[in-house]
Amino acid sequence: MTTLTLIRPNLHRVDSAGRQLLFHVPSSSLFELDGAARDVLALFDEQATLEAATLADRLGGRHDALALRETVDELRQLHVLAEHGEDGPIEPPPDPPTRFPLDTLVLNVNTGCNLSCTYCYKEDLSAPAKGLRMSLETATKAIEMMLAESPGKPKYTLVFFGGEPLSNMGLIRAVVDFAERRFAEVGARVDFTLTTNATLLTAEIIDWLDAHRVGVTVSMDGPPAVHDRNRRSFGGEGTYDVVRRKVDLLLARYRSRPVGCRVTLTRGITGVVPIFEHLHHEVGFAEVGFGPVTSGDIQAFNLTADELAEVFDGLKALGRRYLDAALRNRSLGFGNLHQLMTDLHEGNKKRLPCGAGVGLLAVDGKGGLNLCHRFTGSALPTFGDVDAGIDRARLGAFIGRRLDRNGTGCATCRIRNLCSGGCYHESYAKYGDAAAPSYHYCELLRDWIDFGIETYARIVTENPGFFAAHVSPRRTA
Repeated sequence: MTTLTLIRPNLHRVDSAGRQLLFHVPSSSLFELDGAARDVLALFDEQATLEAATLADRLGGRHDALALRETVDELRQLHVLAEHGEDGPIEPPPDPPTRFPLDTLVLNVNTGCNLSCTYCYKEDLSAPAKGLRMSLETATKAIEMMLAESPGKPKYTLVFFGGEPLSNMGLIRAVVDFAERRFAEVGARVDFTLTTNATLLTAEIIDWLDAHRVGVTVSMDGPPAVHDRNRRSFGGEGTYDVVRRKVDLLLARYRSRPVGCRVTLTRGITGVVPIFEHLHHEVGFAEVGFGPVTSGDIQAFNLTADELAEVFDGLKALGRRYLDAALRNRSLGFGNLHQLMTDLHEGNKKRLPCGAGVGLLAVDGKGGLNLCHRFTGSALPTFGDVDAGIDRARLGAFIGRRLDRNGTGCATCRIRNLCSGGCYHESYAKYGDAAAPSYHYCELLRDWIDFGIETYARIVTENPGFFAAHVSPRRTA
């Protein structure tokens, strides 16, 4: 006699406007449940296992036998139902990579920065004049290394980072000039982006960035009292006034791409909604994203558990505004939820938290290959250099550790293919091991992604055109 078991880590059910949807965790897909499927799953809410015959007896008065058999077969194919004892691993780990399809390089053009932000995590930071400046030779070797490692891609991305990248503007100009010619020779597009504190922007630099379509993200933390709390000059003065003037100039002159803003939330700063209102509605950033500090090296800046809960409450409050706008076919520039909507709409099944170490590497001023920009200057050993290329064995072993979820809390977690164990650098700062999953706010993340799935379900059922109008174009912007 067949005994069926529900594999709970493989599904998440969502009610949306009277319709019940199933989020299929292994594939990151959303299905609408018909009456038979709803009733079958409801029986498993009452008891963990069911005999197939019992299921047929309980539901035979509502659904014919063929419909029930087909429903059970479909749920078994999705690995939502299994014969008792056959469920085995939720998802077996893939083999570690042996090649790395790089399409993005982060160039740390100067470890120097003209600000002295109190919460900065960079271990190699110094004043601009004392910073380690990348040479054009190192930058061009990095580009050639990427082309040799992963030839034939239609598009590549170069990211300028620091320190403050604009403090080495001469190199940025030279790299863009070289890259535009070099990638054209191989028939590929090249995209440029940078993250800046905005203080060194001038009309001439803005016009140059605009002419070369260099995407710009500004680090700015909110209205004056919030921003000036941590983002200060070397003399200790707040920088809001100068940043605001430069951002106003940027938004008035720069037209080629939407300008985004990244907010760092530290202890004592949890007002997500008023910060968003200021930066999006008053300052005029196209998109605002929030980065809560939870595991920085300087403990005094890490959000407490209560503060982190307040932050997620604020994110959900903004999410409800995002939903209201989406149902009116308008896009609210809330970066955190917009990214989650993109992942859900594209059905992204993420075995890893981001592209770091696989599609992306960061190059430090000496040419070392780092997991991402947050690791340049850290004690984590590099994974090769621009002369010798990628240390494939070592990088593959590192990625393989994160891919293998056996024995971790991620193995059966319902958000495992959206969170994928969390940020490498958070794990490194929290546990001293970049490959270990980060567990310190799992419940909040599960609640946030559940909220995102419910939001996505509402939009996809009530205004599906929103994704073609506002989500897909975000990729090209």
